[in-house]
Amino acid sequence: MTGSPPPEAPVRTRRRWWRMARRVVFYGLLAGVLGLAGSIGWVRWSASGHVYGVDDVPEAPVALVLGAQVYDNGTPSAFLEARLDLARQLYQAGKVRAVLVSGDHGQWTYDEPGTMRDWLVDRGVPGRKVVADHAGFDTYDSCQRAIRVFGVRKLIVITQSYHIDRAVALCRDAGIETYGVGDDTVRRFESFWTKAVVREQGACVKAALDTVTNRDPVFLGPLEPGIADALRD
Repeated sequence: MTGSPPPEAPVRTRRRWWRMARRVVFYGLLAGVLGLAGSIGWVRWSASGHVYGVDDVPEAPVALVLGAQVYDNGTPSAFLEARLDLARQLYQAGKVRAVLVSGDHGQWTYDEPGTMRDWLVDRGVPGRKVVADHAGFDTYDSCQRAIRVFGVRKLIVITQSYHIDRAVALCRDAGIETYGVGDDTVRRFESFWTKAVVREQGACVKAALDTVTNRDPVFLGPLEPGIADALRD
């Protein structure tokens, strides 16, 4: 005759489940920490020696300006305006001969690259020298499209300094000879800057996953002649 389980059996079972759950949580957290640290380390290693200031950055045919927020009235945010001003300085100094502005234009009512192009042209950069990439939905897409759609093989990428290592790493991983110039002028917006720095740590993990999976950008297409035309004269 089978007897009933001893009273302590359910207790032992619960203890085993708790031990297993703690191990799963521990190893999950450990994997997350190692993944974060590894991703940040890869980004910094990839960008090391390739980030400069406006005055000492080597020349390149193209400046790639990464998009950022545009307000409802069609003006660029302070972060985006700072990036555009760096591109203007590089063009006027003869460091670049064309500017590729890459941002989000997923909706007709929101147009980052159009705003970026207008800002540069209004400030003296010839319109024929500014090319818009309307499908730069994130940094990875902008870098991939720069080489695969616009045929850029060497460039200076421009963004804020907290973001510049990741931008350089992703463009170099795409096969582009890349230098980076980062902006620090908007550090005065302390709360926005701090939040962006924190978010950037997680973005490094996404960057590493994008490169490992070798995903295609959201939109691809045939080679576009805009940059080649801008560099022709």
